[in-house]
Amino acid sequence: MTLALVCLAGPVRAADIEAKLTIRDHKFEPAQLTVPAGAKIRLSIENQDATPEEFESHELNREKIVVGNGTITVFIGPLDAGRYPFFGDFHQETAQGVLVAQ
Repeated sequence: MTLALVCLAGPVRAADIEAKLTIRDHKFEPAQLTVPAGAKIRLSIENQDATPEEFESHELNREKIVVGNGTITVFIGPLDAGRYPFFGDFHQETAQGVLVAQ
C-alpha cells in the first residue's frame, strides 16, 4: 500500500517585509520606523555597541537581548495601524523608539 501526502496550502511566508534597526551609542536608529499596517514584519536589530542592549516593547509583547556587536531577528505582526513604542531596557534614558504601522 502506498501513502501519498498532498500539500494543498500555498507557500509559507515568514514575513511580508523586512525592516532593520541599529543600536549605536545606546540609541536606536532610526528612532521612528514606519511599516505597512497588516504586514508580517521580520525586524533585524544590529547592536553596534560593545555592551548588550534589550529590545523591549509592551505593546508588541516582545523582549529580547541583543548582545554587544550582535544581531537578532524579531518577528512582528500583522499589526493594526498605530504607534508601538519600544525601548532598550539597559539604557532607557537614550534607547527609545517607535514603530509606526500605517
